[in-house]
Amino acid sequence: MSTTQSERLRELLEPLVTSQGLDLEEIAVDSVGRKRVLRVVVDSDTGADLDQIADVSRELSAKLDESDAMGEGEYTLEVGTPGAERRLSEHRHYLRAVDRLVRFQLAEGGELVARILDVDDEGIDLEVPGVKGRKATARRLGFAEIDKARVQVEFNRKDKKDMTEEEEA
Repeated sequence: MSTTQSERLRELLEPLVTSQGLDLEEIAVDSVGRKRVLRVVVDSDTGADLDQIADVSRELSAKLDESDAMGEGEYTLEVGTPGAERRLSEHRHYLRAVDRLVRFQLAEGGELVARILDVDDEGIDLEVPGVKGRKATARRLGFAEIDKARVQVEFNRKDKKDMTEEEEA
């Protein structure tokens, strides 16, 4: 997809997404055989539920139908959220990932897996899990030190609410 088409699509669709209380995270046009697929990824600080996704999908579809942003050929519109293992690239992504386990590719080389505790304008405070029975340690990373970051899926971690209920029992 050319930068011009991407910019036109973003200019066209972002106001509609924003009016629904969501952020436009990503736009991608992919060719699948002879068909084209326009993928739009949306999110918000509180997440996006299925009703919001359906509403924004209808609005985007109507707007695209009345414009020529996608050209003449047929295409399929897919609207969704970033998913469980989302990539963190914007400040708001890090804020939304507080208390989540994240795998960091460091700019200096190397990798770090840690839980985000707090985020400010300069960087993030982390809790690095202990290895082989050792206690977790605190670490601070500036945004300039991070090359890539991706949320990790945790299957066996207890929710803060569950942990609080157990402590009270």
